[in-house]
Amino acid sequence: STAITCFTRGLDLQKETEDVLCPANCPLWQFYVFGDGVYASLSSVCGAAIHRGVITSAGGAVKVQTLPGQENYPAVNANGIQSQMLARWASSFAVTRSKDIALEAVGRSISTARPSTGKRSKKPLEKKSGNKDCKADIAFLIDGSYNIGQRRFNLQKNFVGKVAVMLGIGTEGPHVGVVQASEYPKIEFYLKNFTAAKDVLFAIKELGFRGGNSNTGKALKYTAQKFFSLENGARKGIPKIIVVFIDGWPSDDIEEAGIVAREFGVNVFIVSVAKPTTEELGMVQDIAFVDKAVCRNNGFFSYQMPTWFGTTKYVKPLAQKLCSHEQMLCSKTCYNSVNIAFLIDGSSSVGDSNFRLMLEFISNVAKAFEISDIGSKIATVQFTYDQRTEFGFTDHITKEKVLSAIQNIRYMSGGTATGDAISFTTRNVFGPMKDGPNKNFLIVLTDGQSYDDVRGPAAAAQKAGITVFSVGVAWAPVDDLKDMASEPRESHTFFTREFTGLEQMVPDVIRGICRDFLDSKQ
Repeated sequence: STAITCFTRGLDLQKETEDVLCPANCPLWQFYVFGDGVYASLSSVCGAAIHRGVITSAGGAVKVQTLPGQENYPAVNANGIQSQMLARWASSFAVTRSKDIALEAVGRSISTARPSTGKRSKKPLEKKSGNKDCKADIAFLIDGSYNIGQRRFNLQKNFVGKVAVMLGIGTEGPHVGVVQASEYPKIEFYLKNFTAAKDVLFAIKELGFRGGNSNTGKALKYTAQKFFSLENGARKGIPKIIVVFIDGWPSDDIEEAGIVAREFGVNVFIVSVAKPTTEELGMVQDIAFVDKAVCRNNGFFSYQMPTWFGTTKYVKPLAQKLCSHEQMLCSKTCYNSVNIAFLIDGSSSVGDSNFRLMLEFISNVAKAFEISDIGSKIATVQFTYDQRTEFGFTDHITKEKVLSAIQNIRYMSGGTATGDAISFTTRNVFGPMKDGPNKNFLIVLTDGQSYDDVRGPAAAAQKAGITVFSVGVAWAPVDDLKDMASEPRESHTFFTREFTGLEQMVPDVIRGICRDFLDSKQ
């Protein structure tokens, strides 16, 4: 069987049926998969195999069968991968397990590793890397207040230790740290301090009880802002999670801290133990404190235990939640944290039907992103010698509205002043978003030579923190395209002779945006 990469697509394979070997640990967000069961050949083979459940992210052998093209590939979320819709594609493929090969490959790798001496020689190696299927950076925010007291504090430590072990901590698995909340928050240890479960257990055992008010709000805000820096061991592209333990109720307001955590892309879970009794409710500042602090008030992020006694049965379900990568709705990913403006050439050389193909390209790129008031945002500007903002970043905050606004764009027809149009977009469309949390992207679509200088305006846009991709069609000079594009220019410049070729570039443009998003200091 042929070894392939995470990005190999169905259309890259030569044969009608082919046995391939998918690598381990492909980042799930990088997969482009279109359809369900029958996949458009534009899809990543390994992505489709994970989506279908043929393999896990640990990789493995897959049989790929080429099929004819079809219409309406559906979007389905399965096994941590969201496949996308596609109206039609010229060819498809299906994936199934190739059993014999898988066994042969496994047999080979073990027998060449070391002659078996009957000792368990292979085991400790796996342990070190941890549970690779659980990618998470987790802060356990433990209750160190007088509410909980020394005795229950120790039971809480035991419980946190058990959860840490159950997660499968390791260099390539989850990393954890602990913050103690009392009067003032104290970071007990960071993500980078330990990558082995036994060291984490020892560190938890050694924690001293601090006492004081349970200022959980203050501690949550502090943890969201300070704990997950790259210097402290947070990893790029991995969900950030805070598990807040509250015995009774917080002494301070927790709602603002919840908002801050969401702004920082942190997923907050609340584990409440010994909920306030009816008599005690009068002392609680805000009865709905759990709903206001969690990432989403959908039941997934809150967890209740009646007491600190007999908590063993709660360990595994909590660990499973913390490993559910696709449920981490507050993580900042390239899909929910970018602003993308499309600058569309409306010059006379394009023509009406090709202009429609450009709009279809824009819709297909926009479709991949999670557009909302707190998520990604889309804007479009059409240019000739003149510029017209079709809609700005804050005009449409749902995907449906954005897509219908794109379809309603009317073709202008006229000359081509791309440089002016870039300056206009930097000033008027990106200007108001300057201090927002999202990363800014500009995609310039043009089919010809600009009558003005593009280099200066593109450099100014990049200086303002905007990453520029140039997409050229037909007569667009490659030098112009490269002059506009961000560094490295090769990977930010796209070209196709025909307007019909735009459709094939969609996954590459989306992947480029995600790659740049990850490379930026998130």
